Amino acid sequence: MTNQPPSPLPWRKATASQGSQGCVELAPLHGGIAVRDSKDPDGPVFLLNRDGWRQLAKMASHGKLDL
Repeated sequence: MTNQPPSPLPWRKATASQGSQGCVELAPLHGGIAVRDSKDPDGPVFLLNRDGWRQLAKMASHGKLDL
């Protein structure tokens, strides 16, 4: 995790989350992906390699991250 991405990134919010109260935004990185809270674009940025992103996406799709 870092407070700033390595350089200006092309952040994107999922189409399915348009109008949502909260969402994450994603940006591609060489070899991975950057993730941030769309409500706090100047806040922390999580940097994940490809394997980390796959594991996170799999956990989310199986409801393992639900509160």
